[in-house]
Amino acid sequence: MNSHAIQSIVEKVLRKLQQEMETPSIPIGVSARHIHLSKEHLEMLFGKNYQLTKKANLSQPGQFAATETVTVVSSKGSLERVRILGPIRGATQIEISKTDSVKLGLNPPLRESGDIKGSAAATIVGPKGSVFLSEGLIIAQNHIHMTPKDAEQFNVENGQYVKVKIQGQRPVLFDRVLIRVSPRYQLEMHIDTDEANASLSMTGDNAILLNPSVPV
Repeated sequence: MNSHAIQSIVEKVLRKLQQEMETPSIPIGVSARHIHLSKEHLEMLFGKNYQLTKKANLSQPGQFAATETVTVVSSKGSLERVRILGPIRGATQIEISKTDSVKLGLNPPLRESGDIKGSAAATIVGPKGSVFLSEGLIIAQNHIHMTPKDAEQFNVENGQYVKVKIQGQRPVLFDRVLIRVSPRYQLEMHIDTDEANASLSMTGDNAILLNPSVPV
């Protein structure tokens, strides 16, 4: 390889590194398996007029991890101590990883949170009763929460899919990361435990949103 070719490659690499340095980073939040409950199902599992007990606030404003946990059961396996996240929602939804689904012997679809129509079925067991969900079990699509100001800064729109590079010991490129924009959000990329393990990343690490025109 001649000196001109080497110089060209070096300049290309330096330009790419410079672009990444100038791009604001996005903090990562790793989501372990969890469940969102409706009021009806909360009461079926824990008793009439039951209120969740806050264990810790989550990064997204108004969201919290509850002290309470449940067991998710299928005909082939179970997942114990699945954390409930509050506040209560209009519909019950269980979010697990692909590894979790193998333990259950199920094949839930990859979905955006809230899109549960036609998703997998499972039974939820609590201290006061159980609930059979005919749908509601999903593997959550990785996504980035943004405020409208963040979206303007990154030049993206709600519902758009983008490429994101997770930095760290084992850099990984995610090709279809969903942008979710709301004034209620705080900037953060959510990945599940399988994705975190693959990239050797943890909550608090950073990711970079790649400009589609920039070669990977």
